[in-house]
Amino acid sequence: MEISGGIRFLPVFGSSGSGKTSASLEIATHLPELHVFLLPREAIEKPETLNATLLSEIRKGRDKKIVAVIDQYEEVAAQRTAIPSNFVEALSLLDRNKNISTPILFIWLTTSREFQSSLSQATSRNQRILLSQDFEISSIDRNEWPEIIQETFQFHNQDKSLSDYEILDVDVEQITYNENTLGSSIERVGSKLANYASTLHDLSTYQVIMLWPVTDGLRISRIQQFTDPRQGYKLDWNSWYRQLNSDDQSQLPLREFNRARLYFDFRLVPIAAADIHPLCRDLEDDDYDLGDSYLERLKKTHFFSIINGSWLPENYAPLRERTSKRATAAREWYETVTSKPTLLGKRLATCLNRSGVSAEYEKTISSTHGKVRADILVNRTHTSPPNVIVEIKAFSPDNTMPSTIASAVQVTLKRHAQFAGFLPRQ
Repeated sequence: MEISGGIRFLPVFGSSGSGKTSASLEIATHLPELHVFLLPREAIEKPETLNATLLSEIRKGRDKKIVAVIDQYEEVAAQRTAIPSNFVEALSLLDRNKNISTPILFIWLTTSREFQSSLSQATSRNQRILLSQDFEISSIDRNEWPEIIQETFQFHNQDKSLSDYEILDVDVEQITYNENTLGSSIERVGSKLANYASTLHDLSTYQVIMLWPVTDGLRISRIQQFTDPRQGYKLDWNSWYRQLNSDDQSQLPLREFNRARLYFDFRLVPIAAADIHPLCRDLEDDDYDLGDSYLERLKKTHFFSIINGSWLPENYAPLRERTSKRATAAREWYETVTSKPTLLGKRLATCLNRSGVSAEYEKTISSTHGKVRADILVNRTHTSPPNVIVEIKAFSPDNTMPSTIASAVQVTLKRHAQFAGFLPRQ
């Protein structure tokens, strides 16, 4: 077109939802030297309006080459059979119009092979303008659809994932397997969302927090990769799911696990060992002097703000563990207490009580479906849900690996899925 100038016409066929419109309108994203726009209905039906529209768009394009898109107009054209031939005739006249020197590509999108053929045949008197008579846009490879659907949903929903609405990867994969196009798959997922609209997480009187002491920045980052830290370290389902091996992904009761995650508002919260070390020395000594300054430090942790309901996403600051004598001493101390989670829970419960939070350690909770034992059970009156089950994940620093974290999360998910009755006890 740069060499010979003039007008070109391309009738494009594609199944509904195959991405014709997106592909056409996104051309300028990848070729910024183009000016792309949708041709209005009046310009398709009236040659004089077409000329005025093109001159206006040429001015807007500021010397860019022009791409005009007609998006699925066959419904109207089917009722007025002269439209294809009249429109192509108007293009032929434009091709000979010396007042329009800017190269212009007209792309007509259709879901009908027959209509595409009629558009191509309409150029029989001026075949020079026809680029291709049977051009087709195929959809993106089916294997990529689930990821695109997830990304599309997250983009339009403040980065929330479909799993937060009880639609798992296996559901999306099944939908894309059964549908013919990406567009129809997205539509099916939307229908499923409407049917699955749930308030599960509003029903439980318990929140579950897995508290994981960490000794350095590497361990902090490993814990955080399983969570959404800004949202109070909510457990990120997709991050956890990706850590599972293929057998677990196909065999675990994932739907029940996910329901438990939502029902109990699961959190995986790291806490710096240096922030609890001064409070947790001599764990066997029930009369150990805690120290008000150390309790104040505990109150400034992310864990405490989530426990007492004062967490604010806008006040979030990343957890850091800098190299210092305090951190080194805490690391050495923590290695000696990973085998004493009960005593650690007892001391932390005491610290919470001293800090104005009602807490009990080693508390057994019963439901009609079973029992769970909380390392720490927090009762709060000013925040919903009113109870917090704290599980202390006192793993050695060397054992704080992604696989270990994923396994520990799996155990807690299963335990509470059974507690809520989502899974039968074996």
